[in-house]
Amino acid sequence: MKFGVVIFPGSNCDHDMIYVLRNILKQEVVELWHKDTDLQGVDFVVLPGGFSYGDYLRSGAIAKFSPIMEKVIEFANNGGYVLGVCNGFQVLCETGLLPGALLHNDNQKFICKNVYIKPATDTTAITATLDKGKALKIPIAHGEGRYFADDQTLRELSDNKQILFRYCDAESGVNMRANPNGSVQNIAGVTNKTKNVFGMMPHPERAADENLGNTDGRLLFESILTSLVPA
Repeated sequence: MKFGVVIFPGSNCDHDMIYVLRNILKQEVVELWHKDTDLQGVDFVVLPGGFSYGDYLRSGAIAKFSPIMEKVIEFANNGGYVLGVCNGFQVLCETGLLPGALLHNDNQKFICKNVYIKPATDTTAITATLDKGKALKIPIAHGEGRYFADDQTLRELSDNKQILFRYCDAESGVNMRANPNGSVQNIAGVTNKTKNVFGMMPHPERAADENLGNTDGRLLFESILTSLVPA
């Protein structure tokens, strides 16, 4: 597959994502600058983590107006696949490509640590090959990661199987003790109704290299490739 990784001023996980896609998964990758208006024929767009435009106003609020995002929105609305991680998830919610919002963590502090997440559905490319009963250890690093949506939206997310991941403990138990930021229903990631746009706060690209001692995150990328690349 040909991946495009969008780079905003303030992105700081862009090269982590590029390294995993290009060096570990052996995929073609192009860098997409925030002022670009050409997606260069990519099959899949990734919005990486960081602090786009310094997180002024609120996280992702300015990035949604960048020239590249007009093309990303068009790409997604035409069925193109998009993944937003951390700040990228925030941007996708700001644009309306994903439902809900990311609010300040309930402890009002920046949190950087390993957490566990559990797949909540197997109906999407990013979760199709994952074991729904297995907890995955994936790092988080955010100050505004508390997922929120109103009751009607939450019902729709549940009914349509749009919840990708929930925070859990090491034994796969979903409970508030395992919830690092106060996200409603322990939600760590969601998809849109057509299941081609994915957003998550944890960083799978930071858990994909054997040299880091954890490759749980690689399973998500492998699921994408298995689901979308013809055999």
